[in-house]
Amino acid sequence: MNTATHLVLIPSYNTGGARLLATVREALAQWPDVWVVVDGSTDQSATGVVALAQTELRLRVLIQPRNGGKGAAVLAGAEAALAAGFTHALVMDADGQHPADRIGDFMRASQDEPAALVLGRPVFGPEAPLVRLKGRQLSVGLVHFETGGAGIDDPLFGFRVYPLAATVRVLRRTRFARRYDFDPEVAVRLFWAGTPMRNLPAACRYLSRAEGGVSHYHYLRDNLRMVWLHTRLIVELLLGRWVSVGKARRHSRIA
Repeated sequence: MNTATHLVLIPSYNTGGARLLATVREALAQWPDVWVVVDGSTDQSATGVVALAQTELRLRVLIQPRNGGKGAAVLAGAEAALAAGFTHALVMDADGQHPADRIGDFMRASQDEPAALVLGRPVFGPEAPLVRLKGRQLSVGLVHFETGGAGIDDPLFGFRVYPLAATVRVLRRTRFARRYDFDPEVAVRLFWAGTPMRNLPAACRYLSRAEGGVSHYHYLRDNLRMVWLHTRLIVELLLGRWVSVGKARRHSRIA
């Protein structure tokens, strides 16, 4: 497998030093090139990974001066990765929810179909909060409407391999998709742009605080952000985007 074109990209905001370092070590055990984008963290969590980068020469740490949100961090990392000659990035969360042992499988799928967005289809354990699972069902239904049916199995699960050029292109065309709205919006916009979708199962675990789990999800603020996201996408769809949706469904191979 060619590792020169693909890297692992980990955006992080106040993850906690021990948790971030554990996630980075797990990723490095599976893939040689790992980049961390520290998105304006104030908890000193970058200290450990910066120190690790002194000995792990293919680990790179990008420090953002202010918190801009996950989408802004991914965009900054994607632009830097493109400039360094990479073509694809597997994005995984820093909080330990995503399965590092699936990195190789997702990278192989991406290399088999370089034009595709390789999306994780989450397999939840019994610890997953019921309220979060119910909320996902609504998001899945809305995204299926926005894409004309199946194609994006789970719009909220952020364990994905992105084709970098296409991703940067769609993000530069919108001032949104920078915070909690990033995962669903970028997937929908890539689909609208004709990017093939490929879905693979991947375990998703919710860590307790005792295990180092951390969440910055704010129920009121982020649910309102999701309402605004889907309002924007549906209005855009009805005002003419449905034409490109039809083309995408005809010309994209959906797995």
